Amino acid sequence: MTLTPKKAHESLIQMTELVLPNDTNTFGNLMGGRLMYWMDIAAALACMKHCAAPVVTASVDNISFENPIKLGNVVHIEAIVTRAFNTSIEVHMKVWGEDPVLQYRYKSNEAFMTFVALDPNGKSRPVPPVIAESEEEKKLFEGALRRRQLRLILGGKMKPADAGELKALFYEQQ
Repeated sequence: MTLTPKKAHESLIQMTELVLPNDTNTFGNLMGGRLMYWMDIAAALACMKHCAAPVVTASVDNISFENPIKLGNVVHIEAIVTRAFNTSIEVHMKVWGEDPVLQYRYKSNEAFMTFVALDPNGKSRPVPPVIAESEEEKKLFEGALRRRQLRLILGGKMKPADAGELKALFYEQQ
């Protein structure tokens, strides 16, 4: 089966949420778990837009919180597919907070997530390749193979010796 490649920007999802009291911890900051929940939804939507199939979360890369998002602030989440492998899809996420009263935006975090597309029987199915066009899309596309190899090593599904893209970063080519 041949799948028609899709442009990365066609998968773009922009999601906005308002931080309410039920979303915060005792310091008045958005709880990390709530943000990850919203990020998971945005990323899944980007993947479904790309492959026109249901998807499930396979992995979440490191999420580091640079700046807290306060009660009453707005959360902006941007998710875009960076690369597709056989049945899996990598998504890049950017998150900003926004103070609607003082009207300024600030970066909260960014992360990568990986999803697997499912067929009607709940089994993994092939996904269309990604066409990277902008400079940022190309940079994310090129790094995706290294990030994938790292995920597979950490998940015990690949031996470090087999990670050619990662080894190329550390060893001079002969």
